[in-house]
Amino acid sequence: MQLTSILLAALGLSVAGGSAYLAHGVMESRSVPPAAQTEPDLVEVMVATRDIAYGEAIDGEMVAAHPWPTGALPSGAFTRVADILPPEGDEPRRARTTILRGQPILADHVSAFGERLTIVQTLGENGRAMAINVDAETAAGGFVRPGDYVDVVLTQGSGAEMTAATILQNIRIIAVDQDADGQSDTPQVLRTVTVEVTADQGQSLALAQRAGRLSLMLRNFGSASDTAPRAIRLSDMFGEEEEPEPQIVVVEEPAPVPPPPRTVTVRRGVEVETVAMQDGS
Repeated sequence: MQLTSILLAALGLSVAGGSAYLAHGVMESRSVPPAAQTEPDLVEVMVATRDIAYGEAIDGEMVAAHPWPTGALPSGAFTRVADILPPEGDEPRRARTTILRGQPILADHVSAFGERLTIVQTLGENGRAMAINVDAETAAGGFVRPGDYVDVVLTQGSGAEMTAATILQNIRIIAVDQDADGQSDTPQVLRTVTVEVTADQGQSLALAQRAGRLSLMLRNFGSASDTAPRAIRLSDMFGEEEEPEPQIVVVEEPAPVPPPPRTVTVRRGVEVETVAMQDGS
């Protein structure tokens, strides 16, 4: 009996000691502060303090430094305000596109110091800029914006003989009225759309404007030019069959057969001779 009591007491002391040791370990682990997290390397990046419109001159009130992770630094970002603002007395940079508030200002977003911004700078090699007279109805409801691509459709004629034909495909819009900035999504009442064309396309477009009415069809971004649809007439839409034109058959009468020549038989003794008579004889 005494031996049993002694064993139970020893077991109780062992359990209590183990519990105390575990509790001490937990308390120590809680008292040790977590390892300090490594702060990312930061660099100052110049960002816009307000929305900057296309063509607007950039001054010191539009730019501020903002910390930015070095590993996520955008390509072409300015890290010094002196790289954006001109030296005293020099011409400023201008925004090539709309720059939103809080957006990093990149080299592609701004012009050189004193550089004049024109749509010519947006043309590709051998590109030409040409204006088309349009309205909301012919310009996809006014949703055509700079940077969009369109097909140009010519409508001409009247009545059942009215025709529509796609004359140009995948043509880039470079300006709408006097606006060459494509950031706005608000539909506008348009009067003129400027497109980029080749010299040959420009000649075709000039003729088409005089021949009839031009309409613009918006294309999906990145879609390649496909085979232009065939021209259709108004009568084609209603399935009207074209009546064959009456054909005139010309029957040529055979040339009259000349009458046989008149002859005279002359007898001289036993000789007989047939002589042809001439007219008037």
